[in-house]
Amino acid sequence: MMNNAPGPPRPATPTEPTAVHAKDLTVVRGPRTVLRNLAFTVPRGQITGLLGPSGCGKSTLMRAIVGTQAKVTGTLDVLGHPAGHPTLRTRIGYVTQAPSVYDDLTVRQNLDYFAAILDPGRPAAERRHDNVTRAIADVDLTTHADALAGNLSGGQRSRVSLAVALLGTPELLVLDEPTVGLDPVLRRDLWNLFHDIAARRGATLLVSSHVMDEAERCHRLLLMREGELLADDTPDALRTRTGAETVEEAFLHLVDEAKAAARTKETTR
Repeated sequence: MMNNAPGPPRPATPTEPTAVHAKDLTVVRGPRTVLRNLAFTVPRGQITGLLGPSGCGKSTLMRAIVGTQAKVTGTLDVLGHPAGHPTLRTRIGYVTQAPSVYDDLTVRQNLDYFAAILDPGRPAAERRHDNVTRAIADVDLTTHADALAGNLSGGQRSRVSLAVALLGTPELLVLDEPTVGLDPVLRRDLWNLFHDIAARRGATLLVSSHVMDEAERCHRLLLMREGELLADDTPDALRTRTGAETVEEAFLHLVDEAKAAARTKETTR
């Protein structure tokens, strides 16, 4: 696998093809506005990190992108179609925080099952050879292919969910905190895999996390707080803009700026 350093980031430009485009994106749940007038782009072929503290709206935004979130207003286009469009179902891979596997099936049986759903007209032997075996190898579970998912560790079960998302080589991978609770070695290996997927297959990855050191592994960042975007930029640009040495310091600087601006607005009313 390739090194996990992101390489020189390429800032998005108005003419660059985008995987996701949002404008005035808002989600209201009951009396609470969970996402407020978001505007951003996710460039194709890169890893975009969606970072912010727990409860800031990251999972809601990801559900909106994959088309499973209710009460979404504004513009949200994904791979050239409105989010949730039927043609996107086989073009997007989605990994939720909770592993989405059947505990009473083996790793291989889980992938066989989901591969049959994705491509029902294809013979099982071809699916297994072309997609299932590759996806199992991608997440380094070949030696556990015939183990029951219920007998795996939490980290291994998370990797089975990732393998399911990799079936069919999706153009866009949406990964909701895929490294939470994993040991440092496995986190490193997964980030190596993410960069390999982006570089070798040209896929776009949107990866959420509340761990700021993972921001350094991304080509581009969306920094969120309380349902709003604080920044949409590259790690280098964020550090330069704030005079910070790390993305975490840059994030805290932007939080302080936002708080100060809110206080000023309140006092001038």
